[in-house]
Amino acid sequence: MTEEILARVEGGVGRLTLNRPKALHALNRPMCLAMTEALLAWRGDDAVKSVLIDHAGERGFCAGGDIRMIAESGAGDGSDARAFFDAEYKLNALLFDYPKPVTAIADGIVMGGGVGISEPADVRIATERTTYAMPETGIGLFPDVGGGWFLPRLEGEVGTWIALTGARLKAADTVALGIHTHFLPGDAIEAFRSILKTDPAYPIDIADNLAADPGEGTVEPHLETIDRVFAHDRMEAIVAALEAEGSEWADKQLSILRTKSPQSLKVTLRQLRKGATLETFAENMAMEYALGGRVVQTHDFQEGVRAVILDKDNTPNWKPARLEEVTDAELDRLFAPLPDGEAWRPID
Repeated sequence: MTEEILARVEGGVGRLTLNRPKALHALNRPMCLAMTEALLAWRGDDAVKSVLIDHAGERGFCAGGDIRMIAESGAGDGSDARAFFDAEYKLNALLFDYPKPVTAIADGIVMGGGVGISEPADVRIATERTTYAMPETGIGLFPDVGGGWFLPRLEGEVGTWIALTGARLKAADTVALGIHTHFLPGDAIEAFRSILKTDPAYPIDIADNLAADPGEGTVEPHLETIDRVFAHDRMEAIVAALEAEGSEWADKQLSILRTKSPQSLKVTLRQLRKGATLETFAENMAMEYALGGRVVQTHDFQEGVRAVILDKDNTPNWKPARLEEVTDAELDRLFAPLPDGEAWRPID
């Protein structure tokens, strides 16, 4: 186990608390393994009625994964990055199929890996501090940790828009879109935890009773445009549709997309379209594992991490620089299944 995960049973609740505040609780492999170990121990324990995932301190729920390590590994043979993805995706899949109710209190920043451990939960609580995003196209990656499953299953094409642009959403929008199931004011969270200890088997009932109105969101007025413009299966067509739209909102989306990795945009769009056709979450994670192990070794991921996270100059030099230069052959290579001996598999 690791001190970066606090795992204990309180009043019939198996509680997993992220405890890496200086890194905004970003996940590393030991954290994923520690959560998995606890979840497996609680899975057959009749004394544990449900699971609660939250974070220590005031700073964010989980800002993602250990990107620096992944980039360093990707610059070499990629083995450490693949080992991290394997552990992280096994955790995601274990949560997705967990036989007991899981609650995630997504209070604060919820990005990347934080989405991966909260989105499979039955009860997903947002607060006024919640900021949700999948910003991976800005660093040459793609929205993994189940993004290929969850995002295309949101209503219409809003998941496509979220994935491609990296849009940052507050609770009013995440609850309205179904990303989170409940809005609880921050001062109601402790009451939720306390009541859950007395009635651990029914977290959804407790959340229903404490839920409040998050207010008006900002996305709803644009849903019709999103559904129409982002319905295309090629990035070039989406860009052309936004250009033809000619509205202030569409122009803003264009300017955002033009800062993203062209390779990542095409990878992400194919990921979501393929993920929408898959029958099981495990199939999606196997796809993302094969894809992730290759993408972290590409120029754009290395360059994106340099520009956004290491040097922080925010001027990545994407190669290829234009959507038209990202070939279908290269996408086919990135998406090719792994041989049986290397393919990702969930925990039994």
